[in-house]
Amino acid sequence: MRSKVILWPKRPTPLLYYQLLHHPPVYYHAYNTSSTSTTTTHHTVPPPASKTPSPAPLSALPTRTFLRSLLFTSVMASPLLKPCLSVLKYMVDSNSMLFSPAKNPVVNYLLRRTIYDHFCAGINEREVRNTVQEMKSLGFKGVILGYARESIAKVEDVDRIQSAEERQEALDRAVEEWRVGTLRTLGMCGKGNYLAVKFTGAGPAAVEALSRGDRVPPPRIQEAMTEICDAVAAQGSRVWIDAEQQIFQGAIDAWAVDLMRKYNRVDRADAPVVLNTYQAYLKSSTARLNEHLQLAQKEGWAMGVKLVRGAYIAHDHRDRIHDTKADTDRNYDHIVESLITRQYPLGGEPGQPFPKVRLFVASHNGVSVQKACALYRQRAQSGLPLIPVEVGQLQGMADEVSLGMVEGSTDGAAPGVFKCLAWGSTEECLHFLLRRAVENQSAMERTRDTARALRGEAWRRLGGGSVM
Repeated sequence: MRSKVILWPKRPTPLLYYQLLHHPPVYYHAYNTSSTSTTTTHHTVPPPASKTPSPAPLSALPTRTFLRSLLFTSVMASPLLKPCLSVLKYMVDSNSMLFSPAKNPVVNYLLRRTIYDHFCAGINEREVRNTVQEMKSLGFKGVILGYARESIAKVEDVDRIQSAEERQEALDRAVEEWRVGTLRTLGMCGKGNYLAVKFTGAGPAAVEALSRGDRVPPPRIQEAMTEICDAVAAQGSRVWIDAEQQIFQGAIDAWAVDLMRKYNRVDRADAPVVLNTYQAYLKSSTARLNEHLQLAQKEGWAMGVKLVRGAYIAHDHRDRIHDTKADTDRNYDHIVESLITRQYPLGGEPGQPFPKVRLFVASHNGVSVQKACALYRQRAQSGLPLIPVEVGQLQGMADEVSLGMVEGSTDGAAPGVFKCLAWGSTEECLHFLLRRAVENQSAMERTRDTARALRGEAWRRLGGGSVM
């Protein structure tokens, strides 16, 4: 008789029984690539008795982390999400001794041990390094680390300063804080990992230049980025430039291309060092990628591509975004397939040598991630030319996708899997998480697959059956 290891308390709470009874578990498998829907679940046929079944991906999560995931994912997949975000916003913005996490140590502690610990890496270098090590112990190849602190200086505050000299000092101070914080973050993430950089984090000087569409950054920001990229290359890491709202994106692309020209030269063994972010929900995304691929091929540098669907649909011009989610999904998968199969131009007839490219598939969509990994594996096993491919998801989200990919990457014939982390104080990270939650609210509401996978894992831990 096969023994069962129960990683659950002997006497589960009535609430948990209620959830399981009213939401029957669905057994999740990370490699159901035949499905065309966004739901990647199916019932599996038990393996032959002579074979040892592979463990369920979510079984790798420690019980405490698993319980938090079950709680937060259930909230995100329910109508409770919006009121919970409203309550969190009230607390984050509050100056009350009762509700402010900055003034009430009890509130700070409760938020720190729940929301913060689940979605954030730590408040200092020791905690961040411990979190990075925990991620690697779960089988992740590495992490992407970003600093949650956003610029204190606001454009409207700087505009109120009458003295030109004082105004410039305020602008320079914001850039300096961003430079120091970014370099500190790089030191925490370590060799082989990614540093996440957001240009608007440099404060009003960056916001003003980006909104004007300046093709070259202000001198202080240019100097800071040069120092940051030099340090990234020396450490053996990589940097990705985050996408932002469309009003900024044209200038962001121009600044990123200039950095790729300098740091992604094909004669560098570590190229590409810099990756730019492309948003597949934009109708212009394929054309923009082709334009940059052409520049890379012509000028002799490597393209670093971080591909996302997009997070600013509530702020951007709707007519520039694909009409339906299905259109965005098709475009995302088309770009991934074109890059992995080395089609150039994308989706066209191959007619020119394919430039050197590195692709990071940043997605919580299990179907897209599975398609990318399956295609990469197929080409690797067939001896066809490959480009470096990696995949990743946010800390605390889509763990069934991440850990499923980790399980399938142990033989080296699959892309490396990463987790994206943010660090900072409780207050800094709560502001960051709230902004990200508002930007990604529609995506957060589509966490039902994750909720089903977690309920299935809860059922398995209770002894109700094995989840393959």
